[in-house]
Amino acid sequence: MNPLYKELQPSDAYCVRLPYPFSDFDRQILTALYQPLIGHGAMAVFFALWGEAEREGTVESTHYHLLNLLDMPIGTLFDARLSLEGIGLLKTYRKNEGEARNFLYELKPPLDPDTFFHDPILSMFLFGKVGAQTYKRLRGRFLNPPVPEGYEEVSRSFPEVYKSVKAGAMEEDADTYESDQRAPKLAFTGYPFDFPLMMEGLSAQLVPRKAFTPAVKEMIVRIAFLYGLSPVDMQQVVLLAIDADGNLTEDRLKRAAADYYKLSRSNTAPKITKIMASPEKAAASEEPKTKEDELVLYLETCSPVEMLKDINGGREPMQVDVKLAQKLVLEHNLPSGVVNVLLQYVWLRNDGKLTNNYVERIASHWMAKKVDNVKSALELARTEHDKYMKWKQEGGGTQRSRKPGAKTEAVPDWFYRKDHKPEGEKEPRPEEKDPDVEARRIRLMEKFGMTKGGVN
Repeated sequence: MNPLYKELQPSDAYCVRLPYPFSDFDRQILTALYQPLIGHGAMAVFFALWGEAEREGTVESTHYHLLNLLDMPIGTLFDARLSLEGIGLLKTYRKNEGEARNFLYELKPPLDPDTFFHDPILSMFLFGKVGAQTYKRLRGRFLNPPVPEGYEEVSRSFPEVYKSVKAGAMEEDADTYESDQRAPKLAFTGYPFDFPLMMEGLSAQLVPRKAFTPAVKEMIVRIAFLYGLSPVDMQQVVLLAIDADGNLTEDRLKRAAADYYKLSRSNTAPKITKIMASPEKAAASEEPKTKEDELVLYLETCSPVEMLKDINGGREPMQVDVKLAQKLVLEHNLPSGVVNVLLQYVWLRNDGKLTNNYVERIASHWMAKKVDNVKSALELARTEHDKYMKWKQEGGGTQRSRKPGAKTEAVPDWFYRKDHKPEGEKEPRPEEKDPDVEARRIRLMEKFGMTKGGVN
């Protein structure tokens, strides 16, 4: 998968399309049947987009607005989007306009309960998440019981009640409209299943080829996916499901597959897990090997506001610093990871202060160098350190007065390469340090394995 900054950035614009108003019953289905499958975070994103579409229509916003609304990092938002797409609640469209990207999010209504519970994948997915007792309760809540015995239907049909009266001819509507209707079933494409291999082992006398209707074939693929069955295994399932008249039905296939799975595999129901995670989670699965790898991973997966909160000792950052981070991301289109490197570098080199002029001057230099990832930003900060220190002395840095002879504070551990230490650098005098800022700096340096004198 591409790195996260190539998939989604806070500065990317988006708008929401709602095909038609969803009902309160849709909300009940979403919270009771879908939320256990995709999690509350993904459901929060869906409800936020739903609310925006109802209030503002197709008004364009940036993802920064959505991140602030939901109070979640960009990686979590992207992961939630994948969950919604996979479960069939969201369709995502993207349009590139030069350097800018625009997204259109089309919300899709949930399946009706009858379709949901009769889908072998979704029903087993829910069973594995909530357990047998809750699953039974949910089925009883959403599925209507059959008409009691002893009743016969006496309702009239449409032609019995209404008749046609000849009048003026109605003009044909030449306009065409896109049909926005509830999905009939869970979208399920792309799963490789070898039908010819399965058919080779099935005698046409035992299983007539006409029994394999499109609906039956689709059910066979879904069952094979759910239970992890091969084409040879599915031959046995088909033989168990065929009736005396040579017919195959979806319900008989599901029951035969469940019986075959219990006999040949396990009595425990199969579980469905998510395999397509966001880039930040994929990266997190690889254990960082060095201190710099740990820092790169942190800077790539953390939002600028979270990073500011971390260096501020867990306290909410000043709004002026948050606005500066937003400006770098939204107006200058710098990736979040690059903004994190820039803000951390300036904060550590500038006595715990973020001076707009100094930050923006370095940002302009990085934009000219086309810095687009964390590693490039770290490398450029190392190689251009002397230049940036000169800019600071020229007035782009802190305005704090210093006593004669005071030196700058130690730089972060990532700044110096292994076995390379700064020369002539001394600690500031104790009386010149802000105790709160210095304590936060020490905690941050310890977190990333930094030492005051250089590297570990």
